[in-house]
Amino acid sequence: MSVKIYVGNLPYSVTDSSLESNFAEFGGVSSAKVMMDRETGRSKGFGFVEMVSAEVAQAAITGLNGMSVDGRAIVVNLARPRESGGGSGGYSANGFSAAGRSDVGYGNGGYGGGRY
Repeated sequence: MSVKIYVGNLPYSVTDSSLESNFAEFGGVSSAKVMMDRETGRSKGFGFVEMVSAEVAQAAITGLNGMSVDGRAIVVNLARPRESGGGSGGYSANGFSAAGRSDVGYGNGGYGGGRY
């Protein structure tokens, strides 16, 4: 079973391949991804690495947490599962929503109007 690791405080120079090669020293890497900003195309300063087993993942966490990379001490720990909770509305399986606001939409004070 693969284990996902969060890697934070990364320098902007780190790429997917360099992240993967750093973690490969500790064992098998399933995937390595540096998160990128959609608008600028620049690194967000964190990423995720998926290791092949819990033992290999723990060895990588122990060996790399706090290590200095380009003058920055990186943070390495187990990734937490994504929180389900949605953002500020949007399309879902139940259709489009406006984040549960009762003052937006048709039937509340005119033609699609709300109180502004």
